[in-house]
Amino acid sequence: MEKFKIEKTVVKDDLDDLDHVNNVRYVQWIQDIAKAHWESKADVALKTRFFWVVSEHHIKYKSPAKLNDVIAIKTYVSKAEGVTSTRVVEMHNTATDKLILKAETIWVLMDMFFKKPTRITREIAGLFT
Repeated sequence: MEKFKIEKTVVKDDLDDLDHVNNVRYVQWIQDIAKAHWESKADVALKTRFFWVVSEHHIKYKSPAKLNDVIAIKTYVSKAEGVTSTRVVEMHNTATDKLILKAETIWVLMDMFFKKPTRITREIAGLFT
C-alpha cells in the first residue's frame, strides 16, 4: 500500500492546558491528510462527482507531542469496498521516531449531486493501491 506523507511542526495554538498537542488538533490533522491524499490522486472529474464524509474515528494515543516537535503524518487506505473506505493514519515524532498515535477512520463515498452514499468504483479504489 502506498503511503502518503506530510509533516507538521507543533505551534503554540496546537497545545492544550498540559502543553501537549490537543486531541482536537490531531483529529483535524487526520482529516487534513485524508483530504490532501484524495486531492493529490483524484482528477477534476472525480472531485466534482464525489466527496467523502467520516463515519467513524478510532484513535489510539501512544505518546504526547509538544511545542516545536516535528510530526510525520502518514496515511494509506487499507480497505475499500461497498460505500466505505478504511483509512489508517500514523503520526511519529521525526526526532525520536516514537509513535504518537495510530488511527483508523471509516470514510463514506458520497455522490455530489444526490448527497447520498455511493459505491466506490474500481477507478477510485485503484487510486490508493
